[in-house]
Amino acid sequence: MKFLLDENFPRSAVDTLGALGHEVHDFRDEGRIGAPDDDVMRMASDLEAVLLTTDKDFFHTVQLLFPQHHGVIVVALSQPDRESIMSRLRWALAQVSEDIHSKCYLVTDRRLYVRSA
Repeated sequence: MKFLLDENFPRSAVDTLGALGHEVHDFRDEGRIGAPDDDVMRMASDLEAVLLTTDKDFFHTVQLLFPQHHGVIVVALSQPDRESIMSRLRWALAQVSEDIHSKCYLVTDRRLYVRSA
């Protein structure tokens, strides 16, 4: 799979996902820190990548604003740190199917929610 890291997602995901054979892009490498969510989603779409973020707004709005996308995974934890975010991401990836297109996942401390277009 291809992934795009939002600017708030731990950079360690590049190595972790790369070691699992995934292609990973980091929005921060584009020099556009603070860009609107629309720009982030456009870049994910252009790359045909699943967006990884910790911004819960994406879970609530992406289906309305971008009904066709390559997938979004939002990791929203009560006490997020790099280690816990990466741990929950690994868990979530084991739960989701390869057909993530147009689905938005919300990963919390205890559950995985999904919205489809």
